[in-house]
Amino acid sequence: MKTPVSVLRLPRGPEPNSRGFDPNSPRYIALCPTTIPASSGNKAGSVTLEEEQRVRSELRERFLRTLLAMTSKPVHFSLYEKVQVQAKFGASDIDILNFQVSDLQTPLGVQKEALLRCQDMISFSFQL
Repeated sequence: MKTPVSVLRLPRGPEPNSRGFDPNSPRYIALCPTTIPASSGNKAGSVTLEEEQRVRSELRERFLRTLLAMTSKPVHFSLYEKVQVQAKFGASDIDILNFQVSDLQTPLGVQKEALLRCQDMISFSFQL
């Protein structure tokens, strides 16, 4: 007889129908579609929604091109606590929360394959 598996019940979301995020949570604010307050109006010198979206789009495209250019190249990562590591860049997950690297050179030795969390990084650099 096979062992039964229990069902994991996740907690409900902030809304009654269990959808969406708490508008005051850091995740919701980070994923908010715009940083322009709704009450700003069209004052002289203010940024329009379309202009902000255009700039965000350009910055996103530049970053994605950077990730593409880094593939299979040695990359230097600066991490918190003054840790410096080098590795050959492989890929990123879709949310760009983790980098997959090969031959990670750490102060303790070399790791053949590894995942680096982006939240642990201060910066990264590579030669073009």
